[in-house]
Amino acid sequence: MSLISIEEALDRLLKDVKPTASESLPLLEAGERVLAQDVAATRTQPPFSASAMDGYAVKAADTTDPERALKVIGEVAAGHNFDGTLQDGEALRIFTGAPVPAGADAILMQENARRDGDSLFCQESVTVGKFIRPAGLDFQEGQILLKAGAPLGFRELSLAGAMNHASLPVRKKPVVAILANGDELVEPGQTPGPNQIIASNQVGIAEFVKNCGGIPMMLGIAPDQPEEITARVKQTIKAKADVLVTLGGASVGDHDLIQDVLGAEGMELGFWRIAMRPGKPLMAGALGQMKVLGLPGNPVSSLVCALLFLGPLLDKMLGRSVPLANQGVTKATLTADLPANDLRQDYLRASLSTDAQGNLTTEPFDKQDSSMLALLTKADALIVRPPHAPAASAGEKVELLKLR
Repeated sequence: MSLISIEEALDRLLKDVKPTASESLPLLEAGERVLAQDVAATRTQPPFSASAMDGYAVKAADTTDPERALKVIGEVAAGHNFDGTLQDGEALRIFTGAPVPAGADAILMQENARRDGDSLFCQESVTVGKFIRPAGLDFQEGQILLKAGAPLGFRELSLAGAMNHASLPVRKKPVVAILANGDELVEPGQTPGPNQIIASNQVGIAEFVKNCGGIPMMLGIAPDQPEEITARVKQTIKAKADVLVTLGGASVGDHDLIQDVLGAEGMELGFWRIAMRPGKPLMAGALGQMKVLGLPGNPVSSLVCALLFLGPLLDKMLGRSVPLANQGVTKATLTADLPANDLRQDYLRASLSTDAQGNLTTEPFDKQDSSMLALLTKADALIVRPPHAPAASAGEKVELLKLR
């Protein structure tokens, strides 16, 4: 099977993906979830014309003469109402948020008023509408203010509360089963044998899934035995996971068994092997309604492929209007030369800084081995080098994905 481009691979991976089902959650539990449908206001805000200041409700025409005494006929606070109509020559003590009484057409700030008993002297001439928030200034009943696909942060939840919604319809979190494979792997914290290594990929992928809004389902490490892998795949199907992510075991070695086992269980292969570096042995398919993503075993390859493929997959399952994955695409100026590229798209770990003029600059690391996880944690970005890109000199602009 020949190498396919990243763009074609993404198209194949995402073309049939449907959003997860919706569920209703109280506002206090809906944070960081994705809205499943448009939400309209159930009331007008403010529902009445309200004072924007502490001061006095007046008729603007009565404020032009600082020597004229207006009669203060009462007061009204937020949550209360004044029964009656303000007449010429009258004023009403009012507080922020209180309904503006009938007959009043402006608010005089208390700092610009002089009070002497029930007499009020206006030290400022105000215009009609001054410091009055008209009914519906913020929004109208029936107005759609939150759109399907919006991530729900503190601002959106505050708005939903003001719209008088106690709960919101959100997308269910996709369940992502994570299966590591290989006789050479042991869990973190265990003592590896002389020919074994610590399996770390599943920890990073699980955290990535949570950051993208999913729920990781840990399947542990399956040894290189078809029956062991099959048992975990069947466990995933029984649990009705939305995605199965395998780590390692999908390459071309005699002991890479993942594809064979999944094929025997009925997986329809979407693609295998991508024209990218790191991450060439990426595999994707579908097992019934469940998407399957076979990530490479090398730690850096695995995490880069998660960023480029698993992230967009979860974005689409959640119906995000603005994808969370790959939002950090930008350009920076190279501080070192880069050689011409071959047929694969490269993602080079790099540092970021700013020059004396405040421009963003980037320097690729000397070593780019896909097993070197420590370098990935030090990287600020991945420089993107398209297939067959010509050599680039220091001072040229390059595209990159920010990692932080």
